[in-house]
Amino acid sequence: MIKKRVLISALVFGFINLSLAQEEGPMEIQELDEVVVSDSRFSLKRENSGKTVIQISQKELAQNQGKTVAEIINTKSGIEINGSRGREGEVLGVFPRGGRGRQVLILIDGVRVSDPSSFSQEYDLRLLNTATIESIEIIKGAASTLYGMSAATAVINITTKKASKNRIGANFQSSIGTNQTSKDQNYNIAEFKNAAMVSGTLERFTYQLGFSNAYSNGLSSLITPENEEDPFSRYNLDAKIGYEFSQKFKIVIYANQTKMNTAYDESFGMVDAPYIFLSEQTRAGLSSKWSYEKGDLNLNAAYSSYNSENQSAFPSVFEGSNYVVDLFNRYTFSDQFLTVLGLNYNLDRSIIEDTKEFSVLDPYINLVYLSSFGLNINAGARLNLHSEYGSNWVYNLNPSYIYKLSSGYLKFMATYATSYITPSLSQLFGIFGANEMLEPEDDRTIECGIEYRASSALRVSALYFNRKENNFVFYDNTQFQYFNAPESIEVQGLEVELQWRPIEKLSIDANYTYTERIGDNAIRLPRNKINAVAGYSFSKNTFASFSYAYTGQRVDTNFNNFEDQDLDPFSLFGFYIEQEVIQQRLKIFLNADNLFNTEFTEVLGFTTRGRNFRLGLNLIF
Repeated sequence: MIKKRVLISALVFGFINLSLAQEEGPMEIQELDEVVVSDSRFSLKRENSGKTVIQISQKELAQNQGKTVAEIINTKSGIEINGSRGREGEVLGVFPRGGRGRQVLILIDGVRVSDPSSFSQEYDLRLLNTATIESIEIIKGAASTLYGMSAATAVINITTKKASKNRIGANFQSSIGTNQTSKDQNYNIAEFKNAAMVSGTLERFTYQLGFSNAYSNGLSSLITPENEEDPFSRYNLDAKIGYEFSQKFKIVIYANQTKMNTAYDESFGMVDAPYIFLSEQTRAGLSSKWSYEKGDLNLNAAYSSYNSENQSAFPSVFEGSNYVVDLFNRYTFSDQFLTVLGLNYNLDRSIIEDTKEFSVLDPYINLVYLSSFGLNINAGARLNLHSEYGSNWVYNLNPSYIYKLSSGYLKFMATYATSYITPSLSQLFGIFGANEMLEPEDDRTIECGIEYRASSALRVSALYFNRKENNFVFYDNTQFQYFNAPESIEVQGLEVELQWRPIEKLSIDANYTYTERIGDNAIRLPRNKINAVAGYSFSKNTFASFSYAYTGQRVDTNFNNFEDQDLDPFSLFGFYIEQEVIQQRLKIFLNADNLFNTEFTEVLGFTTRGRNFRLGLNLIF
């Protein structure tokens, strides 16, 4: 073990010495996020947006190579992804702004993704591969007007990588790492991740073909006397072709298949068990855009199928599929007045004894007004036409005011928005506690905040939010059935963000989140969270960062006796260093998580990761 620790230490110091030996060169000053899209579907300067949209760039994703999408998103303000600090392959709880996973909408290249066969009709973030993603935008708060059902607490808009502009290009990523607890620091290599993509542009034709796999072992799902290892594996296959018929019209067709295999244990009784969860997702879709003088007409459509199987003491099979079509027209009346008019259709289907389905047809409109005196307004409305629940209106009003400064601005923001979430097919017709009498959930969100920016060196924002949930759907562990909550649930909180470049080579990014949920026990939801990362460019070829994450006190339920238990707060530190060996071609990196080997509990009885190292490379042709 001592030799392994010496080897790891040598790698770290080798990276640092290599960085210090590099010739100093000019570093490109990275501007703070200037353009946001998701909150209006127009490319607006950040100062004209009434939201504090989170942008995760390709550069940030590259500096988190090997990490899961859940791990990366979990570092952002207002978001808690429970399970992201444990064994890869564990079930994830997505809790933006004190909500639950079914209140979050996931988009991939503009198309809603959700699994209609799952209990809450959520999309499983474990299926995503970071290596195929170009960027991520996150809108927090209600966004049902633009994006429909489930967009009550957040929209996570994922954009995949585009084809190389060369005739042929290739990108290979590979990493190996340890996978160990704080008590068992054996430093065995137990994690492997690889990704390969070939793409290119042949005049008007573009093509992409990608394959990736991930495998990890070495950890048990539950903490038991046996602690038998529960492996995880995932395979992704992606294909995409595009053709530009003219400067005005282009179309892209894509397909994806993902297979996941993860072992797990029996949580009732906390028993080491040889259980396996298998999941397969297949997606095919297209996107097209026809541009004209003052706007463009866009069509995004996809078909997805989901097949899952639980091999356990209570074996079960889940099958579902959905069709999504989103047709919208963006029109620019002038530099000050922008509009989106759209029609969205969703058909969700699940096999529960026989085939169950429902459909939603939503016409919607959104307007953006950019005044010459600082006032900006983003407003819209959507009519939900549900096959089971009839019609329902949702709407939003998002004014903001900008006070221009000599080298920046001061922005005041406010939002009033509603959202609407119908029960899932499983909650209505499934075999585990279904209740056909469930009513839809409707939410109301209020926000107000301020953002200050001084040139490209400093941006700080603070935002208060309050959300009220009516008819929240929950599972009663005593009656073993789904019900609507009899009382309203209220969630309020504060989000503070900082981006600071005090000197040319140093960057500091930090955020703080306070969340209070009133009306239920809010399990696994910390009231206080802090994330911070400081990055330094030693030269044009070498970059290093040091990160800190604090998760405050929260409660979890012991499902053996259904009593709540307080969980202690914990702090985790990380270190990352990368070296560009061949300019714009080859980059190698070393990443250390939980650097000080902190022992902590994320979910009662479940394993968490101790100090771990990951070594990898990124090769571009």
